[in-house]
Amino acid sequence: MNDASFTIRPGKARPPGAGEADASFAVLPWRAWDSPDARAGWDALAARAGTPNPFFEPWYLLPGLARFDPQERIHIAALMRGDAPQALLPLQRARRYGQHPLPHLAVWLHANAFLGAPLVAQGAEEAFWEALLDWADRNAGLAAFLHAAALPLETALAEALLAVGARQRRQIVLVHREERAMLASPLGPSAYLEHALPGKKRKELRRQQARLAEQGTLAALRCADGEGIALWIEEFLALEARGWKGSAGSALACAGETAGLFRESMTAAAERGCLERLSLELDGEPIAMLATLIAPPGAFSYKTAFDERFARFSPGVLLQLENLALLERAGVRWADSCAVPDHPMIDSLWRERRAIGRFSIAIGGPARRALFRRIVSFELSRNPQGLK
Repeated sequence: MNDASFTIRPGKARPPGAGEADASFAVLPWRAWDSPDARAGWDALAARAGTPNPFFEPWYLLPGLARFDPQERIHIAALMRGDAPQALLPLQRARRYGQHPLPHLAVWLHANAFLGAPLVAQGAEEAFWEALLDWADRNAGLAAFLHAAALPLETALAEALLAVGARQRRQIVLVHREERAMLASPLGPSAYLEHALPGKKRKELRRQQARLAEQGTLAALRCADGEGIALWIEEFLALEARGWKGSAGSALACAGETAGLFRESMTAAAERGCLERLSLELDGEPIAMLATLIAPPGAFSYKTAFDERFARFSPGVLLQLENLALLERAGVRWADSCAVPDHPMIDSLWRERRAIGRFSIAIGGPARRALFRRIVSFELSRNPQGLK
């Protein structure tokens, strides 16, 4: 991807920190944002974002880019006003679309980033999409279209995208839709649990908790600061690696890149006060652990692990019962499970749902848009169930 930028009004756009007052849109190598001044502006944007997304905040996105894109193929697109970013997202030129060799522009995500919502200051959603699509039209290169994955649908961000498309008569197609578990209720933890689970299931969980407590001293520990974070990280990595993910080679500890990302990002999150650590311990040893990222007004269940030697006591579920305290946490109105649809455990406990979608967007001139119409027609004909 070539470095490219332009101003929305005449003038020359510059990287973050260049001190210009005009609104501008720049697409630059991601390392241009890896400086104290750029991070400070990025942090301020995250605090103003209408749709929070911790996976695109600097403390999480930059460590991922450093590990998964050392060649700097990924760029960061930003809508700027003076030195202050109004919107930001990671952008790539992808060579394949699913199994097909189909070049396109795409919002960049890695396997441990569970939301693709750009960080956009509240109220700037339409200005951001207009600037991004204008840039994509001018800089399409070989790309047949622009693809935005893991976008939350019932948000001002998604509504603004569709509004801009309608106004510009630009084809914007929802090519996949899914729902994942969400926690959002005015009820307190006890009332919510009574509402969510039948009495027989609640009785069984109480029995399992009592039997587990017979194995030793059982305690639930919650921490929202950086104290003891290094030990907690290593305990989590070891616990996850001992389970089925370790056997399958998908545990964080199975690769240096993912282990390093977890260590660096969780340390940074704890120091910033945006990580809630929850552990279920037996005789002082963790048997279930959960990392939740806090991005007001939301929370995001990031990673969880449990000791499979105690599976008959359902320690992961018992930990989630403790996690219902999120319902009473100040500044949090909802929690995204970040789980796959129809997850066998969390879907039965968290009763609300968050709709997530993938959009493909027409860019460029008439010939490219004609090709795009054929591409999405073919995709939708192959997967109509994806929109239900």
